[in-house]
Amino acid sequence: MPMPTRRVTREVHIGDALTIGGDHPIVVQTMTKTDTRDVPATLEEIFRLVQAGCEMVRLAVLDRQAAEALAKIKAASPIPIVADIHFDYRLALIALQSGVQKLRLNPGNIGSPERVRAVVTEAKSRGVPIRIGVNAGSLEKDLIEKYGHPTPEAMVESGMRHLEILDDLNFDQVIISLKAPEVALTVDAYRLFSRQSDVPLHLGITESGTVWSGSIRSSVGLGILLSEGIGDTIRVSLSGPAEEEVKVAREILRATDRRVFGPTVYACPTCGRCEIDLQKVAAEVEQRVSGFTVPLRISVMGCVVNGPGEAKESDVGLAGGRGFGFLYKNGEIAGKVSQEEMVDRLVDEVRRLDEEAKASAESR
Repeated sequence: MPMPTRRVTREVHIGDALTIGGDHPIVVQTMTKTDTRDVPATLEEIFRLVQAGCEMVRLAVLDRQAAEALAKIKAASPIPIVADIHFDYRLALIALQSGVQKLRLNPGNIGSPERVRAVVTEAKSRGVPIRIGVNAGSLEKDLIEKYGHPTPEAMVESGMRHLEILDDLNFDQVIISLKAPEVALTVDAYRLFSRQSDVPLHLGITESGTVWSGSIRSSVGLGILLSEGIGDTIRVSLSGPAEEEVKVAREILRATDRRVFGPTVYACPTCGRCEIDLQKVAAEVEQRVSGFTVPLRISVMGCVVNGPGEAKESDVGLAGGRGFGFLYKNGEIAGKVSQEEMVDRLVDEVRRLDEEAKASAESR
């Protein structure tokens, strides 16, 4: 059964580098964990994130020194820079003058209408969009009093308030997020908002937890929304290395068929029938094919129960036996291989298919 088409949203432009919304690919982003004032460390982290597949990165701007560091970081960064601003509108102005390609701020939290207008005017003149970030843990006091506690309705009402401020200033290059640590609350807030506005949505489960537990919560919550056609950019929030956030985000998009990033490796969980070291083989295969870019289906199976059938359905597959395996290519047996050579042989076939697909694309 085909997945629902994506919700139609307005397009928001991140300089000349990216477009969020419309029918453009869902963008993977994250946030640095270094002190933005430490320019070398921050750039080093950004380069690692790019290697992991990050397409846009947000930096905390906690004071003037951090804001002034953005110019050097932006000049050296291979991906767009987002300045994360809270409360002080002057930091937003410095960030814009430093050349950042996007702001994350809530216009209702940076002071008087004159201050909001100053930031919006500068952002508009530079073609810089703004992301409104609604978090369940920091809702306005009157909304907590009205609803009793964070609810989807409270979160959406908060977001609409901030949007109205920007609408009144004729500023429409806006993205919004509605995040909570709880999966159900987050999902319901995004669903409710998506029925009321065409503003692109930045998806995330905030404060989701460690790499292990947070990856599960994020996968469940974001997977539900993406499968319903909701979401234009995603950030996975984990108490761990930012590179892990990027990897998990990409895998969520891959699992929901919203984007494809090179080969996908399927592997059986193993059981008492397995007679090869399949866990080691699968892990090595996944690591060695990660650099290929053409979308291929790769299966690594441990025995004759499901192995041959799954391998036949893959571009390249391996069905294990007693210390050996049958290598499949495009549904046909390509040879019998020992456990010692099976990874090399499988990766060679993947490399060949990857090169053939690239050559075919270039000849068109």
